[in-house]
Amino acid sequence: MNTQLLTAALVAAERGWHVFPLRPGDKRPALHGEAVCPGLGDCAGGHHKWEQRATTDPDRIRRAWSDRPFNIGLATGPSGLVVVDLDMPKPNSSTGTPSGVTTFHALCERAGQAVPATYRTRTASGGHHLYFTAPAGARLGNSAGKLGKLIDTRAWGGYVVAPGSFTPTGPYTVTDHSDPVALPDWLYALLRPRQASRGLMAVPSSSRASRYAAAALAAETATVEVAPEGERDSTLLSAARALGRFIAWGDLPRSVVEEALQSAGECANLPSAQCRSTVRSGLNWSIARNQQRRTA
Repeated sequence: MNTQLLTAALVAAERGWHVFPLRPGDKRPALHGEAVCPGLGDCAGGHHKWEQRATTDPDRIRRAWSDRPFNIGLATGPSGLVVVDLDMPKPNSSTGTPSGVTTFHALCERAGQAVPATYRTRTASGGHHLYFTAPAGARLGNSAGKLGKLIDTRAWGGYVVAPGSFTPTGPYTVTDHSDPVALPDWLYALLRPRQASRGLMAVPSSSRASRYAAAALAAETATVEVAPEGERDSTLLSAARALGRFIAWGDLPRSVVEEALQSAGECANLPSAQCRSTVRSGLNWSIARNQQRRTA
């Protein structure tokens, strides 16, 4: 088993795909978390998460998989991939619930497009992963249900279980060995983040302070959009606290900031109501503490 998994990890790395170990027979990362980080090796300069530690280095891969029969995680963002995950209905789903494959086929039909022929794997649950190369210059995050029920996507901030891995429900296998094709334009149009706000066009840019505020808004929303699972709400709160000062100082309208952060939070798969609550809390906290402009 160790040899098979090592070989599969090396094959993925040869394609330029960044891999990291998952727990044996499981889909969860096998790497240490921040709370128990020893501050050594990769983490000597600060804790590195799985996305940062994923690698294509064959020597590192051999060392990692010589220890235990780790499953293979594939970090989609660093690998330049967007993976469309077509899931199966849960056992407790109502009878007749369509699978992700069925929903995706219907989506393609409505768009007047053929189902893309690309590198494809079958998951342990019977679903499918469609691999695409990411659009040049784009930095897509993950999505859940944006394309339809039981259809998720993984890009920056996400990973998939690579073929060769095994779980108690079955193996992950390749069903189409074709090289991944570019993410179709029509799919990219559905997945790309919405413009932060048309209101940004009305933000005055005559002053240095306002230009800095607009740049900060763009940077903070981009950070929220690609925040990893488990850190999305805290990232949104941090962004709201960082941007609230520009509202207090008159550099950005509150409505513009709220709309931009709401959109970014939803793009990161946070529930709409949760986004509104977090944004409101963060902005109120920041505005109350930044009534006077600070000077450098």
